[in-house]
Amino acid sequence: MERGDLTDEEWGRLKPHLPMSGQRGGRWASRRRIINGILYRNRTGVPWQNLPARFGKWKTVYERHRRWSADGTWDWIFAAVLADADAEGRIDWSMVSVDSTTCRAHQHAAGPCKRPPRVPGKRRTPRQHRPDEGLGRSRGGFTSKIHLAGEGGRRLLALLITPGQWGDAPQLIPVMERIRVRRLGGGHPRNRPDHLGGDKAYSSRRNRRYLRRRQIEHTIPEPKNQRANRQRRGSKGGRPAGFDTTIYKRRNEVERTILALKNSRAVATRFDKRVYVFHGTVTVAAIRLWLRPGGYVTEQ
Repeated sequence: MERGDLTDEEWGRLKPHLPMSGQRGGRWASRRRIINGILYRNRTGVPWQNLPARFGKWKTVYERHRRWSADGTWDWIFAAVLADADAEGRIDWSMVSVDSTTCRAHQHAAGPCKRPPRVPGKRRTPRQHRPDEGLGRSRGGFTSKIHLAGEGGRRLLALLITPGQWGDAPQLIPVMERIRVRRLGGGHPRNRPDHLGGDKAYSSRRNRRYLRRRQIEHTIPEPKNQRANRQRRGSKGGRPAGFDTTIYKRRNEVERTILALKNSRAVATRFDKRVYVFHGTVTVAAIRLWLRPGGYVTEQ
């Protein structure tokens, strides 16, 4: 086992959730070797053609990653790993925070084909396809932005990719709608944290109405201009938003989640032309964080 490869414990967590081997053309090659190749590329950010020979043909590794990104296999595996973690009490629902991070797009990510991509072997577009390919111009240049929700154990629960110039506040609701953790014992998936934290970029009347409607307690600071506007309107401006400084200190957990995610160089810098492939790259990094031992454990 080389540095960065899946340990036996991590492989034991992942293996039950992998799809069945292909029926046409015989059985797939060693899936553990191929997944280790995908993880190696995620960690180092090397071009696919430069993968070490110990992972086999680079084209095989790349095609497996592209196919699983297109048909939603990585998303399905991520949901399954989350369900296992929740059943083991490794998800800290006491505080979930939302935030975003900008990823500089490499020149290799520019110039995607204009026609919509297709899922290999099927006549439909990939699950995470976007017409804008998640690329935009911001103060950082040619960028993409990852919007995410992180739990108290500093691991991801949901993510969304948009162009780099998109604001944070409009993406809070889409990110929250993506939190759905299946219960192994049956029942409705858990999609509501005990508490939600966010910085002042997420402060808007629309977001606060949404959280109140779903009965989610939240700690989001109110910007000075919003506070002044509310006070200027008098009784029509509504009551001031509650703010707990002690709870807000835990918002550093989502910042540390982003740091752990960006340890993968293929996430910190986007090399993928297609947004659905980049979404798969980020999802693989999130899965790897959940496969590692440790994390929050509920009291018995």
